[in-house]
Amino acid sequence: MQQKSIACAGAGNDASAPEAPRIVAIVPAAGIGARAAGVPCRDDESAAMPEGGALEGGAPAGGMQESKRPADGALGGDALAAAALADGADARPDRPVPKQYRLLKGRAMLRWAVQALLADQRVAQVRVAVAPDDSWARQALEGLPRTVWRYCGGPTRAETVLAALRDAALDAADWVLVHDAARPGLPADALGRLIDGCLAARNGGLLALPVADTVKRAGAGEQPFAAASVARDGLWLAQTPQMFPAQTLLDALRAAIDAGHEITDEASAIEVLGGRPLLVRGSARNFKVTWPDDFELMEKWL
Repeated sequence: MQQKSIACAGAGNDASAPEAPRIVAIVPAAGIGARAAGVPCRDDESAAMPEGGALEGGAPAGGMQESKRPADGALGGDALAAAALADGADARPDRPVPKQYRLLKGRAMLRWAVQALLADQRVAQVRVAVAPDDSWARQALEGLPRTVWRYCGGPTRAETVLAALRDAALDAADWVLVHDAARPGLPADALGRLIDGCLAARNGGLLALPVADTVKRAGAGEQPFAAASVARDGLWLAQTPQMFPAQTLLDALRAAIDAGHEITDEASAIEVLGGRPLLVRGSARNFKVTWPDDFELMEKWL
């Protein structure tokens, strides 16, 4: 199968090359806790404006001013988008607070994850995709610069990311970062390595770590048992962010979903189309908060 090369406008050092693209970020969080059915995105008038009021190119980051807001919350210009997707939060009072809104050192985990993306000034905007009935995003994210939240969480992570990409209406030359809300410990140097590596290689990629421990395949039974050891040579543990040209990722997700493929991260959708995402070394601090003990461990890193 012919492998795809993911191009990036303005990635070279030639003085005559186009301007480097901006970055927009998406964080999927609807799937952390309860899942939500996909619906058309709607604005939140409280979304935070960036310092200075607007993104380069005239598109307001927060969507607060009707006279200047692009249609449907879209970004104008050549945007490199880092979207923080927080889909699937269930707002009913009889349900527990979704994991992305659990507090770590007094702040919602989602807020930590968004702030980690904002630490790199190349990220033009963070777009957080939440469930249609989410009631926590405003309190968790209010006051953050260059950040909006959009009510377009879908029934799966892939459908949430796809909905957020459609909602952002990015240009073909734009790049997007997708980051888990449950990875609040993303170090700035790891994020920088990913952005630098993808732009220099003109290829999409993801943070990841080589598998260090012995891997066992469990046998079926009431009590799990080690049935075999799996060779760990060449095995990596995928992390986020994962970074791809916006149109390439949108097309890959749409095709993979239509074909019924199981998509567990954005790179898996790219792989279905024959792409070869770069593996950029991540960080142990960038682990995914999954089990109850992980909250205490993450607080020690933050």
